[in-house]
Order: sequence, then structure tokens, then C-alpha cells
Amino acid sequence: MENFHLVHDNGVYKLKKENAQRASKVIDANKPEAIKAARDFIQNQGGGSLKIHKNDGGFQEERTYPRANDPKQSKG
Repeated sequence: MENFHLVHDNGVYKLKKENAQRASKVIDANKPEAIKAARDFIQNQGGGSLKIHKNDGGFQEERTYPRANDPKQSKG
């Protein structure tokens, strides 16, 4: 499963594949719209894990798309 991070950077949100240097997608929107755009992108890529970061850089939450791919053994 691919892992992606949604981070706030200079007024936009960047969706980056884990360990990538460049963003897969730059989203100029508010946070809820950015999460929705990231979800759509990940689902079009065949699914994956989205790690959402707070605007100050800290970790907020993790979501799996599609939800059927969510590991059952994990907490949360």
C-alpha cells in the first residue's frame, strides 16, 4: 500500500508520496477540500494510506482509501 502525506506549505497543501522529494499534487484550497482532493487522487491511484498533518507540521490522523483496505489489526 502506498503512503501519502498531506502537508501545509506556504498557503497551499501538498500531497507527497512517502520519501518523495516533489509533491504528487499541489492543492490550493482549505483543509477539508484538500483532504477531499487527496482522497480522490489516492483512490484514482488504486488506493493507499493518507497521513494528514496539522498546519504546524505535527501529525493529525491517518486514513486508508478505499476503507476496505484498512488493516483490521491496527488501532483506530
